[in-house]
Formats: sequence, C-alpha cells, structure tokens
Amino acid sequence: MQKRISPIVHIFSSLLIMALAIIVVACSSDGDSAPPAAPVPTTPPTAAPVVQPTTPPEPPTATPAPPPTPVPTETPAPQAMEYPSAPDLRQTGGWINSEPFTLDELQEEGKVVLIDFWTYTCINCIRTLPYVREWHDKYADHGLVILGVHTPEFAFEHEYDNVVEAAGKFELEYPIVQDNEFGTWMAFNNRYWPAKYLIDHNGTIRYSHFGEGAYDETEMKIREILEEAGFDVSSVAASSDPGPSRAEGARAATIEESQTRELYAGYDRNYGALMSQQYPPYVRHVEYYEAPDAKVLYEDPGEYINHFLYLNGLWLNTEESLVHARETMDYEDYIALKFFGTSVNVVMAPESHEEEADVSEAAEPYEVRIILDDGPVPEEQAGRDIMYDADGNSYVTVDESRMYYLVNMEDFGGGELRLSSNSPDFTVFAFTFGSYEGGEPVARL
Repeated sequence: MQKRISPIVHIFSSLLIMALAIIVVACSSDGDSAPPAAPVPTTPPTAAPVVQPTTPPEPPTATPAPPPTPVPTETPAPQAMEYPSAPDLRQTGGWINSEPFTLDELQEEGKVVLIDFWTYTCINCIRTLPYVREWHDKYADHGLVILGVHTPEFAFEHEYDNVVEAAGKFELEYPIVQDNEFGTWMAFNNRYWPAKYLIDHNGTIRYSHFGEGAYDETEMKIREILEEAGFDVSSVAASSDPGPSRAEGARAATIEESQTRELYAGYDRNYGALMSQQYPPYVRHVEYYEAPDAKVLYEDPGEYINHFLYLNGLWLNTEESLVHARETMDYEDYIALKFFGTSVNVVMAPESHEEEADVSEAAEPYEVRIILDDGPVPEEQAGRDIMYDADGNSYVTVDESRMYYLVNMEDFGGGELRLSSNSPDFTVFAFTFGSYEGGEPVARL
C-alpha cells in the first residue's frame, strides 16, 4: 500500500527546492572571523544537484550548538571584543579530577584560568585535547588552571559515568565539570564546541578561540597572562605548532567535492535546518519529514550527492538519531552517503529501543558492517575501530556510546560509504569528517 504524503511534506519539499543558495555558518581556524562553509546542493531527492563552479572556503573546525542554545553568529570575532569580567560557573553538575570550586576562589588565589567547552563525541573537541593536555602538564605548576566544561550534545553525554570514562580514555587529569543544563555555556554566551576562554588573575576574559587550530597563538597568550600574574614560565619551552595542515587536495576541491559537512541523523537538527531556510537538512528523503518518531520504509535512490544521508529499509527517526527499526538477516537495511575528505567518523550507541526492554539492563553490543565503494574498507584506509571477520568483511563493534573512527586516508579523496547492521538497536547520531594532510590527527589517540 502506498503511503499518503501529508500536506506538511509538500511544504518541506517546496522549502528544499527554494533553498538553492545555502551558507553553513561555523567558526574557522584561520582567523578571527568565520567564513561561510561551502554551499551544498538542496534540490529534492529526485532532482540533480545544483553546483556553483567556485572554490569553497576552509571547512568549519567548530560545531555550533542547535536551538535552544544560542544561534551561531555569522562573524564571531572573539579577539576583537571588549571582554567583560568572566561570569562564574552556573548550574554545575558532577566534578571529575577535582572537588568543586568557583572562579572567584581561583581569582583570590591569583590563578589564571583556561575554560575549555567540550563534549566527548565532538571530533573538533577531540582533536584539541592533546594540546589542552600538554598545556596542563606544562603550566599547572606555574599558575594555570584548566577547567574542562563538559556541555553535552547528545543525551547519553549527560551521564556522569560516560564522561568519567571518556576523560580517562583521553588521559585528561585537569578538573572537569558537567554543564548538562547549559548554565555556564549560557553565562559565557558561548555558541561552539570547542571554545576556549582565557581568564586573567583579575577575573577578566582576555582571549578566546573557537574551533581547532591556532595552538601556538593560544599558548603564547597563556604565557603572557601568566607572566602578568607574576608567574615565571621562562623554564618552560613554548611550542610553535599551530596544528595540522589541511590536505592539498582539499584546498583545490570544487564545491561538489569539498569536505563533507557534519551530517546529523536526528529530526531536531534536520527540522531546524529545513525550517530555517538558511541551510539544507541532512537526510535526503522527503518522507523523513512527514512525522517525528515514525517508522518509515525507505528506498535507496541509487545515486548519492555529497553532503547528504540516504536510507534503505525500515528506520525510526528520533530527536537525536536514526534507529534501525527491525531485525534483519542479511544486512539489507543501511544508511549511506557520498563523502569527501581524509577521514570519516560516526557517533553510535548500543541502545535498546524495544518497548519491552528492561532499561536497567545494559544494551547488548552489536556489529555494524562498513562498506566502502561496494567492498570492505582497505586496511591502509581503515580507521582505528575497523575490524575484519573471517570472510574479509570490515566492521565495527558498537559497545559504547561514543564516536567511532571508520576511514582514515593519507590523501584527500572521496567515496561512497554504507553502514549496515542486522540489530534493531543500531543507532546513528552523526557523521563527522576531516581533511588534514596524512589523515585523522588523533587516529592513534
């Protein structure tokens, strides 16, 4: 029986057709302001892409938060702002590596504070952590207190034990506080993961940086503010590393072959993008938008456009994720995409979605088969979470709620990727990408 399309779907389809000139706003690592990311095709599923023959700017290195958190500004210029006194921490939750404290208490001790807003599944945040960890090691005994403010993007990131486990895996020894209510985030009027605010011993915000990169610049500001506070850092060697370089192929890519934007599976982000009429949604099936929390049988259109997700089989759209909505036998249901970059990562979780499931019991791990260009991921292109079965199929085992590394290539390029699992618990939240020379910078973290 053919499914009847409601009037609201026709509205969504019309909006897709109208959105021909799209700007994705995010923070760049290249300077004070954020250039718009590459426009992407926004035609409906049956139409061909509309591509402008221009070279795209640098891809974003920070993730803007969705409503109800503040909407990203088009040209954030943190270094040009007149900074006020730093607000104190608000609506804090659990603490890791420290007893609770306030910024006022640190100011009374004459400390310099670096606030790092992060969340543990954000690839942009993960890439900055080795540098933050190094600053803690170098300057903790010279007056610097680094405070990681963990503001979650997904529901499972609210759980204290998950944050503790992530902090341990990333070897973070500095204080971390949960910001589940976005209280401190809102107090700082923050908009991005990651975001860093450097506060001097007088309690004034003297410097901030949104996104990846500029690590040498940030460290020099740390040293400057520490010296102003009376701390001697002359015995500590400063690093001149600004961060990894973007791949040559990415710099020369056309818009249709530019680094794939971050792709969200849940309807909160998709509906928000569609109704904003500022940038296209992520799932390129009109029927996805008919109703939230609905099980829909999708058909793969067969041809993919960069920057979008495609579905085949029965899927449930939830606020934050897409859930495989049935148990299968031969990996016939999948989520697919065409990508460009040097690395591909995905956020997944071992969550049980059966109505009769006992929520007190941990969900069972499941396997997700990863298919690149109709075959297994070549070993030389495999992300660190890829494994191989006796038949040579590439797969990952989803046993934690986290980001998984799928593809890691030395050179910038493209491909078609399919993720499939027989499990009805197969849950996908978001895909992220990179275009760094030599592949994913934290692939071995």
